[in-house]
Amino acid sequence: MQLILQQDVPNVGKAGDVVNVKDGYGRNYLLPKQMAVVADTGNIKQMEHHKRVVASKLAKQKGAADELAQKLGQVSITISRESGDEDKLFGSVTNKDIAEALRAEGYVVDRHDIKLDAPLKQLGVFEVPVRLHPEVTGTLKVWVVKK
Repeated sequence: MQLILQQDVPNVGKAGDVVNVKDGYGRNYLLPKQMAVVADTGNIKQMEHHKRVVASKLAKQKGAADELAQKLGQVSITISRESGDEDKLFGSVTNKDIAEALRAEGYVVDRHDIKLDAPLKQLGVFEVPVRLHPEVTGTLKVWVVKK
């Protein structure tokens, strides 16, 4: 039986794939759970159209992410914190602090997209990666200074 998968199915395929499965598996499991549809000419054309629409949306999103990555590459933010001896901070600078500083500069970036290996615990200049799209990562310069 030839089916078009509507969602990812482990050990079978990914959403949008045309797969051959045994009749019982398709009829008793995939079709009733709406995980797949029968691969006839109308459904295949519809699936191809859907793939083109999704591809164009992803291309637009990637273009916007590239543009934002270039802008973030030119931005440097300054965060001031209390520090003690040997330039060690009382506390730390986290991705939440960086996201708030970016928001104050006019850039809206989710804190989960800021990829810090560990919180910043010393004064200095740091290059912080920001994942804007699965294929696009920008770099942001963060200055941690003494208050």
